[in-house]
Amino acid sequence: MAGHHLAKALAIVSLTVTLSSAAVRPRSCPQILASWSWFSSRGIPPDFIMSGLNGSAENLHKKARTSPYPGSKVERSPVPHEKVSWLVEWPEYKPVEYTAASVLAQPTWADPPVNERSFCPKFNEKDGLVERRSQNGLYEVENGRPRNPAGRTGLVGRGLLGRWGPNHAADPILTRWKKDSKGNKVIHPVSGRNILQFVAIKRKDCGEWAIPGGMVDPGEKISTTLKREFSEEAMNSLQKSRAEIQELEKQLHMLFSQEHFVVYKGYVYDPRNTDNAWIETEAVNYHDETGEVMDHLPLEAGDDAKKVKWLDINDKLKLYASHSQFIQLVAEKRGAHWSEDVYPTSLDSGLESRVNQRPSNECGWMSKELRTPTEQDR
Repeated sequence: MAGHHLAKALAIVSLTVTLSSAAVRPRSCPQILASWSWFSSRGIPPDFIMSGLNGSAENLHKKARTSPYPGSKVERSPVPHEKVSWLVEWPEYKPVEYTAASVLAQPTWADPPVNERSFCPKFNEKDGLVERRSQNGLYEVENGRPRNPAGRTGLVGRGLLGRWGPNHAADPILTRWKKDSKGNKVIHPVSGRNILQFVAIKRKDCGEWAIPGGMVDPGEKISTTLKREFSEEAMNSLQKSRAEIQELEKQLHMLFSQEHFVVYKGYVYDPRNTDNAWIETEAVNYHDETGEVMDHLPLEAGDDAKKVKWLDINDKLKLYASHSQFIQLVAEKRGAHWSEDVYPTSLDSGLESRVNQRPSNECGWMSKELRTPTEQDR
């Protein structure tokens, strides 16, 4: 038995060394650190990244294996769930290469091609103003390209994503209690819990309802991104006059001074993800308990949004990417209605345990903290 355990340990060490040495540095960029992550190489994140959320890892990761790739006619190479993990040997794996023309045009938000001699990114580090660190820990870099910590997707390159490796986003979830004509909170007749509403947009690209979020600009604070994306998509600030924008700024200040907490930080199961580029987000819930601010919110769709409105939160919602899971966490934290199924009596204590503990594997996590922004946040 002892010999068996020793052999197993040696095998793991050998595997670690092999995978580490497999990450090759491009000759033109000798300073690139080729990193190895036990979690990414073992394909752990599909089971743990969205810990605490409903839905199997298999179903969640399907969103990054769907065809055609968004905004194109490109078909991904099929990847069965049992071969998603990078640890599963698959010599026949020949993923399709695709990077959108809009990305190859090298706008300010996009990296150059990874083989361009002047491009020497510092993966797993803060690279100037560009954040190349993952919220899920170290990711592997192989042949100069970062490797998706959640596993194979059937497509290499960047697709629609600008950055090699993690592409950081921010999702503001603004909520209020649903009220009747007399101003009383509406209680769901089955669960007996108050119904919570959130501001949702209908995306122009796919027609799905979503949280009005977007990408973090280099050097930008998350709090700034949250305000900017909400104002552009849910308040149409890009089409406002200077006087209207000044008035919007006052409203935004009140909105984002509301009680808030971080719902989730980490990898997102997004249909735009590839083997070499993926979305990570920080979802933050801003809640107006009395409705004095959000009841008078001048919603108007703009930028990437086709429509905007308040949606009732429940388990029937079908939202973009991982947004349904974020919304569920908000409902649970607020003690609001989510499902017509009978809530277990241990729900609240179980939730407290999940919210208070950040998973030891450094994957996606929830924060219990409820607070108002400090001056530094603003």
